Amino acid sequence: MSYSEHARISVIIPVYNDPAGIQTTLESLLTQTTNYQIVVVDNNSSDRTPEIVRSYEDDHDHLILCHETEIQSSYAARNTGIRNTDRELLAFVDADMTVPEDWLESALHTFQTTDADYMGCNVELTLPNNPPLPARYDHHTGFPVEGYLEHQQFAPTCCLFTRRTVFEDVGLFDHRLESGGDKEFGNRVHEAGYDLQFAEDVMMYHPTRNSFRAHVKKDRRVGRGLCQLQRFHPERYGTPGIPPRPSGIKRPERDLPTKDRLAFGALSKLLTAVRGMGYYEEYLTGDEDATLEGVPRLEA
Repeated sequence: MSYSEHARISVIIPVYNDPAGIQTTLESLLTQTTNYQIVVVDNNSSDRTPEIVRSYEDDHDHLILCHETEIQSSYAARNTGIRNTDRELLAFVDADMTVPEDWLESALHTFQTTDADYMGCNVELTLPNNPPLPARYDHHTGFPVEGYLEHQQFAPTCCLFTRRTVFEDVGLFDHRLESGGDKEFGNRVHEAGYDLQFAEDVMMYHPTRNSFRAHVKKDRRVGRGLCQLQRFHPERYGTPGIPPRPSGIKRPERDLPTKDRLAFGALSKLLTAVRGMGYYEEYLTGDEDATLEGVPRLEA
């Protein structure tokens, strides 16, 4: 019997106000042939997102819908998903992503052959037709999962496989964080002595951010998360008030046409400033005496 035939795995998808995105992802995931469960966690959406998920529940008994209404956080939603399944292996995917038909089979094979506890997959950004500058910038800077694992000891939660026992050992995601919870969890896993694996041949697809507004929203959130990492984990990330230096992974390549290199460089500098604004916004207005408990635990 192959590993995939008896694997007990749940694919956990947090979602908030994204009916089109969750429909796209479910249509893609439901083509998998491996023994698996899908757990969608709605984070208190105010639109048709839960209805879209429920429309698939009747025809797919391995799909369940959960709700996280108390904490507005994708990490809290992922924690709710983990608590609502007893599967031994957990995969995390974002709403709006797609995967090939053999994605889960391939990922589980790599997970088994490397004896992994924590594994990130390859993510390719997909461009729309006639992509505008923000989309081309996003596509060029890419999703450097291998670089994140090698230099920063984490994999993004949109492409992460982890054993349940890892959560039982080091705790769940930090639900206080607006951004950076994937990095904080990965760093915690690394410090606990686990090996972090990269599945280069396991491909997933994520659409580019196609508007300047989408980039600003993301980088503002990332900036706030950087300050929150320092506030809640100063022993690892430093004292609040001094932003960490940019990693440099996403600088425009020198072999680009001059026009694109200049445009991408200018956009990168602008978004770095937006990130700084988000950082100081959190620094000045964030609640240092947060009412939420620290990193939640998962009972064995």
